[in-house]
Amino acid sequence: MDTKFLLAPSILACDFSDMGGALSLIEKAGGDMVHIDVMDGHFVPEITIGAPVVAALRKKTKLPFDVHLMVSNPEHFIPMFAEAGADYLTFHYEAAVHVHSLIGQIHAAGMKAGISIVPSTPVSFLTEILDMLDLVLVMTVNPGYGGQKMIYSCLEKIRTLRNLREKSGFKYIISVDGGVNGENFNQVLEFGADMIVSGSAFFNGSLGKSVSSRPASPVCGSFSCKNGSGGGKIE
Repeated sequence: MDTKFLLAPSILACDFSDMGGALSLIEKAGGDMVHIDVMDGHFVPEITIGAPVVAALRKKTKLPFDVHLMVSNPEHFIPMFAEAGADYLTFHYEAAVHVHSLIGQIHAAGMKAGISIVPSTPVSFLTEILDMLDLVLVMTVNPGYGGQKMIYSCLEKIRTLRNLREKSGFKYIISVDGGVNGENFNQVLEFGADMIVSGSAFFNGSLGKSVSSRPASPVCGSFSCKNGSGGGKIE
């Protein structure tokens, strides 16, 4: 098993009254990226934060931001999050009709393009766009709430994405989000994930041992971010 991975703590699980403190904690833990969940109360039931909050957080850290849009009509949000300082903008395949065009718009706005799939969406739906992507986010829970238990059948998608990348020379990061904890952490890595998104388990400390024992990530050094350190793609 390759124990080298990128860590992207999700601030969805932090104390929202001290988000600056959460960013400091992520930095101290050696986080490679900050995962920011944006929910609109339509694509998913909950409502979280918008571009003004992301812009405020941007002033508090040089870590790259992966803004995960769990929203309907994601094309409407591209300019505002580019201006707010997002490095990656990840939208849901299920929320967009003109996916190819949307990826191009994200790149044109100066951001890396990511796409996320819910547990019921197969990897095969992404075949025509994998060569355009900088990140693929595999959801191992149904999006909308933190603290859910992992749907383990979703892990096979990681292996599929890894094999496709190796076969075709694609460059996307394989990210995993949903129910990752100290008990299943190694299993997720065994399937071939590059980046671990963790909210509840990171902030309650149960990921501590797994995170502290990891070697330096092999891809961090190849990142180049418009806002500081980090933010890029696997070389």
